[in-house]
This record gives sequence, structure tokens and C-alpha cells, in this order.
Amino acid sequence: MKTEFAVIFDMDGVICHTNPYHSRAFRAFFAKRGLNPTDGEFAQHMFGKSNSYILKHFLQREIVGEEFAQLEDEKESLFRELYEPYVDPIAGFSGFLVDLKNHGVKTAVATSAPRANLDLISGKLDLPSSIDSFMASEDVTKHKPDPQVYLTSAERLGIKPENCLVFEDSFSGVSAAINAGMKVVGVLSSHTKEELPPCDDYIEDYREMSFGRVAALFN
Repeated sequence: MKTEFAVIFDMDGVICHTNPYHSRAFRAFFAKRGLNPTDGEFAQHMFGKSNSYILKHFLQREIVGEEFAQLEDEKESLFRELYEPYVDPIAGFSGFLVDLKNHGVKTAVATSAPRANLDLISGKLDLPSSIDSFMASEDVTKHKPDPQVYLTSAERLGIKPENCLVFEDSFSGVSAAINAGMKVVGVLSSHTKEELPPCDDYIEDYREMSFGRVAALFN
């Protein structure tokens, strides 16, 4: 059966509850540099943000070129070491993905995270058998809230942006999907409804979601 819409997932906070492990990795990273960001600062300036933005904000200067590559690799290596034994999808995600594939829905993952993180999670969850397109930070030149990653994902899937539904958990991610002209479901794993731009629907986890509920958003 051919379905005329596609579903695109962010990764951190949308497929897996990775944010606590990113926080731990960043805390260790910044502690080595004499910095101790608060939980509020992390919530405002880390979740859903690119590493370029995060490093610039907390180190209070531009981080570019080889220095950026080295610092990003240091922090993300810490994250993968911490998270690798605990990779697990948000409740109901696997069943929802099967439901979508059984109805012929094209799917993608579009994350601001580095490719190595995407490879870790997609490998552990066997996502390549179900996902049609993967995009990571290395695949774009502009990061969320710019819509580039979502527009490129739609192009790869062969689906018009207005026929795509994005699952996002952060302000910048929801904004990117809206800027792409796509529908959005807010995944309330790290923010409340009030902390996100207005979405077309909201879920706590995927046990609430089904192909039928997705299809209803396009009717």
C-alpha cells in the first residue's frame, strides 16, 4: 500500500531518552574547564541545540575548524561511552515504527547529532531495516531551527514538505519543522507544551500514537 505522507523523527529526546546522558557528558566536559552550568542553563542552551551553538555559548567564544572538531569529538566520545550500555527506545517507539511500515509510510531520522551517535543508536535499535533516510549534523550546513535537514529529508524521501510529519522535542527542532512547512508532533520528553512552539499534536510517548492518529492529521 502506498501512503502519500512521510514521518520524520529527530533522535535525541524523540527516539531515545538521551538528554540525561548528554548532560552528564557535558558536565564532565565543562568541569575539566572549570565550568559548572546549572540545570536551567542546560535546558535552555543544550537540549535541541547544535554542538557549535553549545560550545560557543558556554565557552563564550567562537569555536571553529580543527578546535571545534577536537572538542566535539571529546564530548561526543564521552556521551557514547556513557550511553552505549543503555540504548533503549522511548516506550512504544518500536511498535509505532512497525505500524507505519505496515501501512507503507516512508520514514526518516534527521538529527543535529554527529553521525557516530546516529550510528550507535540506529545500530543498537536495528533502524536501518525500517528507516528510509538518515541525516546527521555532517549532512547539513545550517542547523535547526533552519529547516535544511527536514527539507533535505523530504527530498530524499520523494515526499512534499507539506505531506511530512515531524516528531520533535525541542524549541529549535519544532521551529525547524514549522519553518519547513511540515506538521509537527511535540514529544514531551524534555519540555512542556508551553515551552514549545504550537504543534499539531503532542505525546508523552509512542504508546499513544498509531498510523491512524498520524493519518488523521492529514485529513
